[in-house]
Amino acid sequence: MNYGNIKYYDIANGQGVRTTLFVSGCTNHCLDCFQPETWDFNYGQPFTKEVEQQILDSLKPDYIQGFTALGGEPFEFSNQRELVSLFKHIKEVYPNKTIWCYTGFILDQDLLEGGKRHCEVTDEMLSYIDVLVDGPFQKDLYNISLAFRGSENQRVIDLKESLKQQDIVLYLK
Repeated sequence: MNYGNIKYYDIANGQGVRTTLFVSGCTNHCLDCFQPETWDFNYGQPFTKEVEQQILDSLKPDYIQGFTALGGEPFEFSNQRELVSLFKHIKEVYPNKTIWCYTGFILDQDLLEGGKRHCEVTDEMLSYIDVLVDGPFQKDLYNISLAFRGSENQRVIDLKESLKQQDIVLYLK
């Protein structure tokens, strides 16, 4: 897996101060994507054990609320197979830090069992995510007043509660 950027002290992609990883590779190709360069799976730099350790180290201060993954597309199969390990390590080392993840796929259509982006690690990856922002960016539904999302079709989902109830529970309306 490659990544395009890591932002330390990010306040735009989830609640609180966060470390944010922008993975490379996306087949969604949303019109007016804010980072089309990340569609290329080879864009950026390789994600290595050293990079993973830098991310883990960045999460240590108490004022860092958590970690966010976006892209590109975290739920491309090759990215899931790398991210699941990172998410697991974050939860092992920092069980009280939250993990947010952004995806252009739709949880109940694409990511759950039987969905087009479900593979052997998807359920485990989902189990580590606290908040999932799902749905493709849609320019015609763009709304600058929305918190933590760009278009009105996107949902900010309390993933832990949604998986528990087996129904979509919104984190933010």
